[in-house]
Amino acid sequence: MAPKAPDNVRHVYDTFHMGRSCMDLYSNDVGVEFVAINSFAAYVGGSPTNMSVGCRRLGLDAALLTAFGEDPVGDFVVHFLTAEGVDIQACPRKKDHYTSLVVLGIEPPDKFPLVFYRDNCADMALEIEDVQAAPIAASRVFQFAGTNLSREPSRSATLHAAEVARQAGADVVLDLDFRPDQWHDPRAYGVSIRSMLAGVDIILGTEDEINAALLTDPQAVQLTHSQLTDARVAGDTARHVQALLEYGPRLVVEKRGKQGCRIHCRNQPVEDVPGFKVQVQNILGAGDAFGAGFLYGYVQGWDFRKAARLGNACGAMVAARHGCAVSMPYYNEVMSFVDQQGGL
Repeated sequence: MAPKAPDNVRHVYDTFHMGRSCMDLYSNDVGVEFVAINSFAAYVGGSPTNMSVGCRRLGLDAALLTAFGEDPVGDFVVHFLTAEGVDIQACPRKKDHYTSLVVLGIEPPDKFPLVFYRDNCADMALEIEDVQAAPIAASRVFQFAGTNLSREPSRSATLHAAEVARQAGADVVLDLDFRPDQWHDPRAYGVSIRSMLAGVDIILGTEDEINAALLTDPQAVQLTHSQLTDARVAGDTARHVQALLEYGPRLVVEKRGKQGCRIHCRNQPVEDVPGFKVQVQNILGAGDAFGAGFLYGYVQGWDFRKAARLGNACGAMVAARHGCAVSMPYYNEVMSFVDQQGGL
């Protein structure tokens, strides 16, 4: 359960999200190799952005701090988020920067070639002043993505935002969000993540992301481009989870795809939470949907297992659909899905 805020702080938002936003171009030719794609569908994406939409559709008051370029792509993202009811009043437009773009091929069940266009992107230009102007202290939960830390000034802005949130009594939630090609050295990802953990309450991440957060092997810099793009990082995950908990967080939620998730609480037995069966169309965005469902349950005061079970349901529903943010389920929709598969 989220902690009680100091008496002088009035909650306006259930969740406040910070990080990347973009236009997603998804292949309409499902199962076709990337070189043979004929057309794409345009959606809105970016991990914290997806999560903000997911939380809003479930019924939470959700706000987002990202940045857009002064470009038509930014207009596209702003239009969608405004229609969804996500509060973006604090999101600046960055002159001489561009709203980022993602292009995705869809070859289920396990091949989803992904290309990021994030050179000079607006959301990585977020500054401490942008954080100062945002009502982060009025949120119950502050959530950010690991990619925020890959470059300045976004890194310092995120550090400051987490401090503001903690000082106001909000819980700080880190989605590990390991995108290897966004880092000059894969070991830098782990160094940056570990530097923040003393101020983090909850970590959300996949097995690969958890292992990457403890990556120190000098040979890691010799990983192939394919391995980095797929974010396949081997390691002793159980040991790495315990190491992450020792840095300060009280909870690590390990996202495990079709197997559901695994809850790791400090000094408590590990608990596996089963997932839901669906026909997978696209795995991108499923983890963000999980995060939205989990945060909904957390804000409502549910126990971790029930919150994770809802997260699993949201993730499964998005995995069976084509897009990311546009595919996030509404509360009544996901509860109907859950009831048909045994309940929470």
